[in-house]
Amino acid sequence: MRVFIGTGFNRNIMNSIAEIQHIVRENSEKGRFKYAGNFHLTFKFLGEVQQSKTVDIGRSLKVIASKHRKIYLNIDKIGYFEGRGSIHALWLGFSGELDKLGALYSDIDEEMYRLGIKKEIKAYTPHITIAQDLVLKIPFEKLKDKMDFQNFGIEIKEISLIKSEEIGGKRIYTPISAFGLK
Repeated sequence: MRVFIGTGFNRNIMNSIAEIQHIVRENSEKGRFKYAGNFHLTFKFLGEVQQSKTVDIGRSLKVIASKHRKIYLNIDKIGYFEGRGSIHALWLGFSGELDKLGALYSDIDEEMYRLGIKKEIKAYTPHITIAQDLVLKIPFEKLKDKMDFQNFGIEIKEISLIKSEEIGGKRIYTPISAFGLK
């Protein structure tokens, strides 16, 4: 099964992200827009793993979660990863307790390596992808000027092992297990 470690958001945050996504959609010629119910913060993509291995992963995540406190972040920026002739991924970024977020990420990456999953080569860039393969009608800087990130605080209070599957032509993310931070 295809899985990743991440965290979801409450309905209010997902609705606020969807409002930002709507502004992006209005200012785009084309793109693939993420389903609002799938908005999440990924800590580590694990790829295909045997279902039996999810038990060990869950045990490890439980221990990691018990060592970390809740993390407070603000969604306050928009950015992108480049593609060929388009924006490969348009994302929302964070400020706030990024040091705590980085420590949690490091523990997850290290523990998954201990379980036989490759370590990440690239530096961790925490973000929420809202669109992919995007072509804008306006320059990116003008899109940024349209964004209003006031009152956009979030609390990371759990980490989850999440299954990713395609059902009826739609990507669906289903939490397998969740572990609360202290």
